[in-house]
Amino acid sequence: MSGLLYPIVKAALSGIIIMAVSEIARRYAALGALIASLPLISLLAIIWLWNDTADAERIAAHAEATFWYVLPTLPMFLALPLMLRSGMDFWVALGLACALTVALYLAAIWIASTYFGVKL
Repeated sequence: MSGLLYPIVKAALSGIIIMAVSEIARRYAALGALIASLPLISLLAIIWLWNDTADAERIAAHAEATFWYVLPTLPMFLALPLMLRSGMDFWVALGLACALTVALYLAAIWIASTYFGVKL
């Protein structure tokens, strides 16, 4: 694929997946959540990375780092609905959930490095 067309195809395909998930979630919340929970973007990134580099070690490092970065995002999916159901404004709840996630990212980076020797 030509130099300019390739990134356009990557961006379009990735965007179409995100749009499709949001449209499905609008109609069927649980199905949208199931699809969103699939590692589609991670798999696409791994495929693009393989296509771009064919570097197995880089892909292994990417997959391992993704594992460590997924863990701190999980509490957000409990905190956000809790805050929304308690009557908190959407944007405030989203901001607090994102701040929680950033704090947990920093903790995960420290824990992975300190206790597991993983450099993120």
